[in-house]
Amino acid sequence: MDKLNYQLTIDEVINTYQANIKSGLSEQESQTRLQINGINQLDEGKKRPLLLKFFDQLNDFMIYILFAASIISFLTQQTAEGFLIIAIVFINAFLGLIQESRAEKALESIKALSSPQTKVLRDGIEKLIDVKYVTKGDIVILDAGDYMPADLRLIEAINLKVDESTLTGEAVSVQKSVEKIEEPELALGDRTNLGFMGTVVTYGRGRGVVTNVGMQTELGKIATMLTETKDSQTPLQKSMASLGKTLAFIALGIVLVIFAITMIESYVTTGELLFEVFREALLTSIALAVAAIPEGLPAIITIVLALGMQNLVKKQAIIRTLPAVETLGSTSIICSDKTGTLTQNLMTVTKVFTHLGETGINDHVSSNETLDQLATFGVLCNDTKVSLQDKQFVKIGDPTEIAFIDLALILKLPPIETTKQYPRLYELPFDSERKLMTTVHDFKDGRYAVIKGAPDVIFGRTKHIHHDELSNLSSFENANQQMANNALRVLAVAYKKIDKNRTLTALRQEDLETDLTLIGLVGMIDPARPEVKDAIATCDQAGIKTIMITGDHINTAIAIAQDLKILGEGEQAITGRDLDRMDDETFMAQLKSIRVYARVSPENKVRIVEAWQTSGEIVAMTGDGVNDAPSIKRADIGIAMGLAGTEVAKGAADMILTDDNFTTIVTAVSEGRTIFSNIKKAIHFLLSCNIGEIVAIFLGTTLGIFIFGRQITTLTAVQILWINLVTDSLMAIALGLEPKEKNIMHNKPRDPSQSIFADGLGLLIALQGIMIGLIAFLAYFIGWQMAPIGMAEITAETMTFMVLAFAQLVHAFNVRSQHGSLFSLKHNPYIYYAFIASALLQVMVVVLPFGRNIFGLIQLNGLNWLIILGLSILPLLFVECYKVISKRR
Repeated sequence: MDKLNYQLTIDEVINTYQANIKSGLSEQESQTRLQINGINQLDEGKKRPLLLKFFDQLNDFMIYILFAASIISFLTQQTAEGFLIIAIVFINAFLGLIQESRAEKALESIKALSSPQTKVLRDGIEKLIDVKYVTKGDIVILDAGDYMPADLRLIEAINLKVDESTLTGEAVSVQKSVEKIEEPELALGDRTNLGFMGTVVTYGRGRGVVTNVGMQTELGKIATMLTETKDSQTPLQKSMASLGKTLAFIALGIVLVIFAITMIESYVTTGELLFEVFREALLTSIALAVAAIPEGLPAIITIVLALGMQNLVKKQAIIRTLPAVETLGSTSIICSDKTGTLTQNLMTVTKVFTHLGETGINDHVSSNETLDQLATFGVLCNDTKVSLQDKQFVKIGDPTEIAFIDLALILKLPPIETTKQYPRLYELPFDSERKLMTTVHDFKDGRYAVIKGAPDVIFGRTKHIHHDELSNLSSFENANQQMANNALRVLAVAYKKIDKNRTLTALRQEDLETDLTLIGLVGMIDPARPEVKDAIATCDQAGIKTIMITGDHINTAIAIAQDLKILGEGEQAITGRDLDRMDDETFMAQLKSIRVYARVSPENKVRIVEAWQTSGEIVAMTGDGVNDAPSIKRADIGIAMGLAGTEVAKGAADMILTDDNFTTIVTAVSEGRTIFSNIKKAIHFLLSCNIGEIVAIFLGTTLGIFIFGRQITTLTAVQILWINLVTDSLMAIALGLEPKEKNIMHNKPRDPSQSIFADGLGLLIALQGIMIGLIAFLAYFIGWQMAPIGMAEITAETMTFMVLAFAQLVHAFNVRSQHGSLFSLKHNPYIYYAFIASALLQVMVVVLPFGRNIFGLIQLNGLNWLIILGLSILPLLFVECYKVISKRR
């Protein structure tokens, strides 16, 4: 019987999977294996066939009403009209399918941008690749915060702990090892030398050989339970779908009322119910039903959101879900990390403090024994990867740790030779709870633990001072305070001699990180990003409060916060320890005055987010580490760093910054506001046009008998459907691509619970709809009066048809801004392209005999066209006048 992977020794694993510990696979070999083993990804749920997607477009209550309208047309012997209604419904469905496909492609491209990556060894070089390109035999390099990219047999595990709750349900992280396990039929949770796809490294580091990929992994075996995908609709999409149904019910109500009025009037006038009157009443009712239904509204919202997401990618922000786009514009609190987001994340050591006092660091600094030892320890207790390429040192790692490498180079200490001379024997990786990192090395005079970390933590564990008395610890504390006051990030370096005879794996944290000998302090500067100050000022103007949250010393945090104008007069800066001492009532009372949190724990971050949410704010939270994931997940908008962020942080986030810059957050909020504003414009346009159609038909039905001596049908159902088809899609999408308005960041954040029709928008839609309806009815009246004998009705209908369509197209320009004049707005080429295309289609219907026959129209003369042109621009003139008058009030 073949051995299972956990029963194999490391050598057996290497031979079985033809792996190479030293250099990994070659690129050529990896491509060959990729073709044999397939892409490393789980099968997605079966994509819905195109035909079914097309029928989905028809599976809507509003479309059912249109089908009912076509059936009534057939029953009343209006066969051509019945077929036309069906044809236009199908054209609408086809356009909806195209829009949905565009939105899906946009989302897929964004999904590809945010796909997880992993480090592998290829051709002897560590490379970051997409997880899907990992193949059997690859050597995967693991660090805290990484997802296991495939199933692995571990070949190196340094204090490696993995959260396997996704597979086993066990909440406690599993301590991993590399030794083979003899026992047969072990449960997944007991296979401690294996790593499983989808699980998370929570601590330590390691390496593993890929043994299974894709659907062959343990996660792949249960993938059928994971591939059921649900479409996530935004609150706005849901409310618009609900609005559509409400409008449909209102339309049915109006239809029934008008139908009843028509039949009653006929009976009162003639004393009997005539079939011709019944037929006319039904046709009018059908037209009204069609006019009330904004068929394209849900699809328009989806496509505008998706296009907005694509635009955000160009602004260095990857939004991972549609609902996040909608929430983005409502953000009122941004809780931002300091390092790398508000600052440049380019650390440079400027000062060192030892028993000899303070030393300024520059290219001409004089070396001494203590300074050399401190720099050597800084190189050893360090995870930076250093290589020599073209006689230049290439450094890959955390900027704080790179600063120690640079210090060693200034002191003429070779970092590569140092790490080779004193190899790492054991380590306790850094974590945000301990605020320390420890490594163990053998030196000429014995075995030592080298510790670096937060000065206040190391001070509390110090028993000796290098070449000095413990009583002088206060001078180090004062130096730490002074450096922090000068906005320097300060780390302490210490060591401890340990018994060489003790087994390394038996060493506990207290064995290595207590009774320390302090050697010195290293002060480094991470200057604020120059563009951030303006971005924070923009936030203040927009009613968005910026909160700094950092693991740094409080004095460093205060200095940066004051420089960036985050911390003002009367506002507080507190530490995580101060926060822990506060009960909820005290914290909530002081919440709005606290702008800076220093030395915080992951639990503190979650508490801060929840407190602001309790206050009714929409909170954005940034983070990069595995310990940031809970607060990122808890925030309304979780933001992960694309450059420095772990895969766990990215997986928990709604938005990923590809440049790790605070300014990008502000830009994204601004874009989020623009997207929502543009969706409002599209809704404003579509609903006011539909109301205009209802008013035009309603007036013909109710006033026709008084003006024209009988009830009239100003427009037929197919004419309205055509107008909706021509005006709705292109113009609404063009409005969704409107450029950012100048004052978009001058307003307070939008209350997400507020109706989209708040602030007078609902009334404005109704009034503008009535205006368009009245203008269309006026066109009918003029057409009736000026038509040749016997041609009054068809001439009036043709003019109404043209005026209503063109008035709606012109009205789109009104909607571009609720308050600003059309002539003061930024250029939007898309709305002009959409206008020209829609206008040409509309004109062709009247100009071409085929179109006139289908829609029951007549050829117009020059005077008719002049009147149509004059009436069509009236909406623009009226609304522009209203805007001017409103500004003068």
